[in-house]
Parts: sequence; C-alpha cells; structure tokens
Amino acid sequence: MHDLREWTHDPHRTVDDTPFGGGPGMVMSPEPWGEAIDAVTAGGLAGAQLVVPTPAGVPFAQPMAAEFAQAEHLVFACGRYEGIDARFVEHARGLMPVHEVSIGDYVLAGGEPAVLVMVEAICRLVPGVLGNAESAPDDSFGAGAGPMAGLVEGPAYTRPRVWRGLGVPEVLLSGNHAAIARWRRDEALRQTVRNRPDLAARLVRDGLDDRDRQVLSDAGFAVSHEDVAN
Repeated sequence: MHDLREWTHDPHRTVDDTPFGGGPGMVMSPEPWGEAIDAVTAGGLAGAQLVVPTPAGVPFAQPMAAEFAQAEHLVFACGRYEGIDARFVEHARGLMPVHEVSIGDYVLAGGEPAVLVMVEAICRLVPGVLGNAESAPDDSFGAGAGPMAGLVEGPAYTRPRVWRGLGVPEVLLSGNHAAIARWRRDEALRQTVRNRPDLAARLVRDGLDDRDRQVLSDAGFAVSHEDVAN
C-alpha cells in the first residue's frame, strides 16, 4: 500500500484540482499518479498489470478474477472524488495492460472498497490460499467447466440434522453421491432462476441437458419448445 501524497511537491500535498469545463467535485491530478506508478514499477515488475476501479469500467466477474489470479503482478489505482485525470490511464496503457473495472452499478466514495472486493475474489483462486482447492469450482459461478459454471450456488446444510423443526433434505443423508450432485445442481438452477434470471437466460442460450431444462421450466423460467428440442 502506498500513500499518493508521497508524490506531491506542494506544501499542502495536493492530489486533486477542479475539473476543466466546470462541474461539481474534484478530479485527481495526473502528476502524483504518474510519479507513483513510475516508482511502484521501478524495480521492473515483470508482467505488471494496472487495475483501475471505476463505475464506468468493465463489470468484474468470476472469469476476470480467475484471469487476474494468473497475473504476475497487479497494481491497483484507487481513485477518489470524480476519478483520476483520464491522461493517467492513457499514459499507463503505453506502459502495461490496463483494466478499468467496476464491481457494480453504484458509486462509492473511493476505489479502496472495490479493490478489497477484487483482492478477496482473486486471492482465493491462487493455488494454496484455500484449505481445500476443490472449494473454488463448487462456488457460485464456478470456474471453467465446473459444476457451478454459470450458476449461483444452492443451499448448504450442516449439523444438527434437525434445527427448530427444520430438517436437512434426505438426499444429503443418503450417501448416494450421484443423487447428491444432481440435487445440488437442481437447487443451483432453481436459485439462479429466483435471484439471477439473467444468468438463467444465458444458460439456455449456451445449452443445457434435458434435466436442467425441466428444472428451469418447473421453476417458472420460460424455456421454449425450440430450446427443449435442441
């Protein structure tokens, strides 16, 4: 972590100024950012990539987290106010790959919380970080062609078997691993329909098996006759 004010040269250690063209808010100046990126990468960070959190960026999702987990080095530039002078990103593109990334359709006071979210999602995909390496493919959205690819995860249960009159689904106690795997996928499909119909629509376009399509249909998601036939 670095304090951007270390690369300022005025008595007030100023990192922002009023925007050209008028308007409310302040814009972060390119000078300290330029010096900061030069200093941070001065040691020759091989394969360094710059990630700039911004609500105007590309949506951050699990595939991007997996891609970033393979990177040699990631440098995050946390903007504030109305953002960073656009010339900083333009200049940085000549030095390294630059990714302008959004974690959602809302605006934060600064990029630091967004970076915390991204770092959490990225680091848990680095080999050795999770206690059980098989946890990641079973998460919501999965990884690659994993069982949860394109889905949100269904419900999970642990002991006791009955809590406040609510029992654990019998299939999870059966020891039938194939049946359990099918149940988990069915529940993931139902949860995806309830909470993320946009993902369900994408799944139908990308192709599902007959059982998947039946579960989606039973959950109230419109699956056309053409989709079922295909």
